[in-house]
Amino acid sequence: MPILIAVDHGNYAMKTPIFTFTSGLLELSGKATIHETDIVEHNNRVWALSNERIPYMRDKTQDERFFTLTLFAIAKELERMGAFSPVEEIDLAVGLPPEHYSALRDKFRAYFRRGKVNFTYNDRPISVIIRNVLVFPQAYAAIAPRAQEMVDAPRMFVIDIGGYTTDVLRIRAGQPDLQFCRSLETGVISMYNPIIAQAGAKHDMLIDAEHINAVLQNKRTSLPEDVQASIREAVRNHAHDILHQLRELKVDLRANPVIFIGGGALLLKEYLAASPLVTQAAFELDPRANALGYKLLGIRKLTQAVK
Repeated sequence: MPILIAVDHGNYAMKTPIFTFTSGLLELSGKATIHETDIVEHNNRVWALSNERIPYMRDKTQDERFFTLTLFAIAKELERMGAFSPVEEIDLAVGLPPEHYSALRDKFRAYFRRGKVNFTYNDRPISVIIRNVLVFPQAYAAIAPRAQEMVDAPRMFVIDIGGYTTDVLRIRAGQPDLQFCRSLETGVISMYNPIIAQAGAKHDMLIDAEHINAVLQNKRTSLPEDVQASIREAVRNHAHDILHQLRELKVDLRANPVIFIGGGALLLKEYLAASPLVTQAAFELDPRANALGYKLLGIRKLTQAVK
């Protein structure tokens, strides 16, 4: 029986229902002798995972990098399940931002549907046959487990704040309205660089995204209080900027309930929830929510196809 594997191809991170890792790759010049990280060999090329993210790509099918990242995700899931038969048949459940879904769905499906794929993962040979590729809208997938709860809501919004983009989807009576979906380039990565520059100019201090995340997550940090205060103020302004841009799109979160999802939403939660521009907000706390939704929707679709 084929194994269903769900993968969320984020600009900031790759996610499966179990695993999360940075959407970054480093091509090695030859076979790695020391495994400081996971290694995939495919089509005579050797790749390691990297903390340096791939630059934003609206169309992730432009080259082989996101396919290679998907091989890492598949291998991690197969290893977790102990599924290493000579050839494993798999169904792949993936997704696209709602605004890009109609235009890129077929291309995204074809990008992954390659029949038999041979590669090695940490020196272990793997052969998979990618049987079906199921493509779903992001954001809606993340709330699919609670869709029944929203049937009575005439209209609400799902706001997915990711690495590079903020994706907006309208939900009517529990179903996605793909005629109203927007994407703004206001993800958290666009927030980091101004904060890093400000820390250097105002405080003569070199910081990076990990310092900013630590402050937002109330983790232990050695940053002085005035630097932390500057970071929080800049993040508050970024959150308010997102909400004001949403209003320009006629997304009024005072008149409509909203569910915020995505890793960026978790970082900005304190400021989004406290804003006077938001009346009724819920937060999906699991950054793997889209991947979990893809799996749920994939199971439903495959089950319906069998009936």
